[in-house]
Amino acid sequence: MRKKTLSLMSLLSLLLLLSVAAYAQSGAPAKTPTETATRASAPGLITITATTTPEDLARAAVAAQGGDKFKKLTSLVLIGTVELYAPNSTQSLSGKFAIVTAGDRIRIDVTAPLLSFQQIFDGQNSYNSLPNTPPLPPPSTFGLPVLLKFDQPGYKVSAIPDLKKRRGFKITDPDGNATDFYLDPATARVVNFLTQRSGYTFAVENTKMKEVEGVLVPYSFSWRLEMKQGAAFAEYTVKDAKLNQPIGDDVFAFPN
Repeated sequence: MRKKTLSLMSLLSLLLLLSVAAYAQSGAPAKTPTETATRASAPGLITITATTTPEDLARAAVAAQGGDKFKKLTSLVLIGTVELYAPNSTQSLSGKFAIVTAGDRIRIDVTAPLLSFQQIFDGQNSYNSLPNTPPLPPPSTFGLPVLLKFDQPGYKVSAIPDLKKRRGFKITDPDGNATDFYLDPATARVVNFLTQRSGYTFAVENTKMKEVEGVLVPYSFSWRLEMKQGAAFAEYTVKDAKLNQPIGDDVFAFPN
């Protein structure tokens, strides 16, 4: 049976269903996603020590993310709730979100009572409805997609100082774009990664992860955008994750 292509209307329907479910369950205690068992003892996973090379750290991170299943991932859809923090503010704004990635394309929709915005990269061009903020880096130049290319020609893996007890390494692509990664040495999971572009820093921290269809998926994570006016934060909680869904081209179409 062929998988049904995820279109813009089906994506919006998922958001609507999530909103109804969240309202219906607002009086019930939230369920915390169960984290998978430590993968440090999994066959073929590199044991991380103080002398593990940057290349082996990258290799261990790929294995912890799901190895071949992670490499063959074609799309990822994350839907859930988000807490938004403006620069220099401790008061959050609650909302709903959907993040769709497919290859070098990404779409982010955030809907909140006082703020709604979209960020889209269609593989060539960017769209950002949020004023006074830079567009997201193309997926192929930042974060986990870069991790998959660490051993390809033109990519350089180098050492960086560890972050507290997390082992660090940097991957630089042929165009000079760099992502810093930090791993939990016990599990080889990527806990933090960040990049610096055009005077701003974009950083991600994963606090809870869950294995879905053999791939490690973040279920609780934060994004930090450091700008001249201060750092803006978004704290995401995933309610539904879909992997390897066919994604319609209209999902990444810019609004008129």
